[in-house]
Amino acid sequence: MTDVANRTDVAEWVDGNDIAGAARELFAVDLTAARGRCVNCGLVAMVAEAHVYQRAPGIVARCSGCDSVLLRLVRAPDRAWLDLRGLAYLEIPIPAPAAPTAVPVVA
Repeated sequence: MTDVANRTDVAEWVDGNDIAGAARELFAVDLTAARGRCVNCGLVAMVAEAHVYQRAPGIVARCSGCDSVLLRLVRAPDRAWLDLRGLAYLEIPIPAPAAPTAVPVVA
């Protein structure tokens, strides 16, 4: 396990909210509000709490508790690769559909 407190590159990451734009292209929901469990340390946290690194060919999100890789997202012009093997699960909130509005009948 990496000692997060002793890392010298801590300033290189941003929080998980930064993944929103890239994830919105793949999902119809806000992925930053999703909760996941780290397979390494078991921490359950929102994607927005992850440490996101962008100085690679893609985006890497690391656990804020143990610094293990949670997900990787790599984009090409016509496709994307999403690796979620660092998450035991990803719970994505889906908004309830809006109730249909009544349309008045005109006779």
